[in-house]
Amino acid sequence: MTGKDFTFQQLFLRLAISVTMLSAVADRFGFWGDNSAWGNWENFEKYTRQLTFFLPETLSTFSAYGATFLEILFPLMLILGFKIKIAAYGTGFLLLAFALSMSIALGIKAPLDYSVWVGSAAAFLLATLDKFPLSIDELLSKNN
Repeated sequence: MTGKDFTFQQLFLRLAISVTMLSAVADRFGFWGDNSAWGNWENFEKYTRQLTFFLPETLSTFSAYGATFLEILFPLMLILGFKIKIAAYGTGFLLLAFALSMSIALGIKAPLDYSVWVGSAAAFLLATLDKFPLSIDELLSKNN
């Protein structure tokens, strides 16, 4: 997308994706209290095992830790505006993997209800933008 200033839209998209993902991480550590879906790490691991039923338990547990790490890393990169394209593509693929796993394990309704497909598509759309005002990437490009 070129020719138009998408400053607000790309910043809003970066923040919306980031806050959504960080909220899910906060949930698995019980920070949402009574409004939690999982409420604690053990419940999140159990849910991850349900979504990754096709993996050995060790890999399922590893995927819970790996997903959590990426669900912290990518949003922080997007908020700071550092390596946005990498973070956006990573987020898109991560959410696509979640959507596919949820669809297979739980049926199509679950990823639709939680807008996982929309989040994935939004991240891929963000990755197609050429400029990222209000970002570290923009500051670094000006210095080169």
